[in-house]
Amino acid sequence: MKELTIQELYTLSETIAAELLENVTYPWEALPKIKDFIIELGNRLPMDKFDKIGENIWIAKSAKVAKTASINGPAIIDEEAEVRHCAFIRGNAIVGKGAVVGNSTELKNVVLFNKVQVPHYNYVGDSILGFKSHMGAGSITSNVKSDKTLVCVHAGSENIETGLKKFGAMLGDNVEVGCNSVLNPGTVIGKNSNVYPTSMVRGYIPANSIYKTKTEIAAKYE
Repeated sequence: MKELTIQELYTLSETIAAELLENVTYPWEALPKIKDFIIELGNRLPMDKFDKIGENIWIAKSAKVAKTASINGPAIIDEEAEVRHCAFIRGNAIVGKGAVVGNSTELKNVVLFNKVQVPHYNYVGDSILGFKSHMGAGSITSNVKSDKTLVCVHAGSENIETGLKKFGAMLGDNVEVGCNSVLNPGTVIGKNSNVYPTSMVRGYIPANSIYKTKTEIAAKYE
């Protein structure tokens, strides 16, 4: 389904992980490859712009990282990014240029494109967030089904098998997720879409949409 492809969801010039994503069709296909990609890329990052901190952790000299933040590798924190008080990066994480990882936010096996904001009490796991996407306070990705079966992406009448047990959400560029929303396993949200606060989202939400409830998804008008 074309709408779910990397080409339709993301601007690859807005991430240091472009090489990872341009070699797969659907973004979730990159999830098992994030760890090895970070290690390979990290070892060729320019030393005049990045410091290697600990094992397989690369932090840009221009990034701001709070002393109380916890970062486990492999991880790359790109230029001008900000990792705030008590953020917890569990590993396999790429934080893009100018991105914000906020207080008490937890990341695991993720790619955050440039200018992404997860600034307040967010959990983002096994997910890819596109350029300038934003998750409101308390909004989270749920990355494992309650019955522990493999995740499917539900898109209209289609069910796309992913072969993954852990799969949070794929947010296209400029997606806005309202406060205290839950993005269930296998959620894919197209570019420039908005999700109302306190929503429970599952499956594919088209680009340029406003998600109000699962039965009320409105098209945006310019």
